[in-house]
Amino acid sequence: MLAALALDGNASSVHGEGRRARAVIETARLEVAALVNARAADVVFTSGASEANATVLAGGWDMVLLSALEHDSVRMAAKRSGARVVEMPVTPLGVIDEAAFATVLAQLDPEIAERCLVCVQLANNETGVVQPVAAMARLAHAAGVRVHSDAVQVPGRMRVDCCDLGVDYLTISAHKLGGPKGAGALVVVDGAPLRALIAGGGQERGRRAGTENVAAIAGFGAAARSALREQADVSAVRGLRDALERSIAAVTPGAVVIGQEAMRLANTCCVALPGLAAETAVIRMDLAGIAISSGAACSSGKVGQSVALMGMGLSQDVTGAAIRISLGTGSTAEDVDAFVKVWTKLAAAHQRAA
Repeated sequence: MLAALALDGNASSVHGEGRRARAVIETARLEVAALVNARAADVVFTSGASEANATVLAGGWDMVLLSALEHDSVRMAAKRSGARVVEMPVTPLGVIDEAAFATVLAQLDPEIAERCLVCVQLANNETGVVQPVAAMARLAHAAGVRVHSDAVQVPGRMRVDCCDLGVDYLTISAHKLGGPKGAGALVVVDGAPLRALIAGGGQERGRRAGTENVAAIAGFGAAARSALREQADVSAVRGLRDALERSIAAVTPGAVVIGQEAMRLANTCCVALPGLAAETAVIRMDLAGIAISSGAACSSGKVGQSVALMGMGLSQDVTGAAIRISLGTGSTAEDVDAFVKVWTKLAAAHQRAA
């Protein structure tokens, strides 16, 4: 990124300075494409995943199918799109109900299907539960329906393959990979229709106007290259996460690990101690030097119930107490021990107050 910041040229210019900036962007495009097994020409750089999601939802759809699990950037964009929004039910494990989804598709008018979009995240940002995207994409395409998947949480933690998933649109974000904040990408597979959200100078092949943020894109490419290496073996992270959950269960038998019986990302633990407000846990942990979140990390400044957890049918005692703990390749057994020590004190104080 520092090397890219030293480049003076606009990547849209044909002079030498511009060509050098363009080369940085196109190298990063290849690296991001390799991360999700897509064609480089299908990768559209954006300011982040929220913009990428909004771009897809601004496509003039008549109907959007989604679940309570979707990120707010998808849900809010769907509401603003003017499309009829149909919510798909979720099982108590935090997985979209495939049978109910198939029923909805079977009842679609073929003319509506052509202007219908299914939005299904690859993995939930709060619970880490992985969704059956490939199976849902096959069902949707058989009905003539396009599919968008917000895959922001997954790269670097699990293999992502656009071909295997069979989606039309895929969203990813740099900062979830250890790259810079404010850089994202929308993968538009095999020429799927796309209406540019930002019009202007024709950058990104007319799909996203605006002078490219060369340094952020360079950082995105480097992070994608690193993530592709790291996702080969996440067993160490999963081992730490499982050890953490065992310790939590040992000191607080009443704690609930949400989505534990479903397929989850290796780095995510969503846990609730009913009666212990999530906000209290976040503050106490922060005072002890431990950073966790309640709900989505980008919404942790807000106090409120999680739409995703409520959609799973969990009680208010659980949804109001749910916190998210994220681990990474830099996490250690000592980090887990430190968390459990503070958690034990926090639970004891809660029990005394009760």
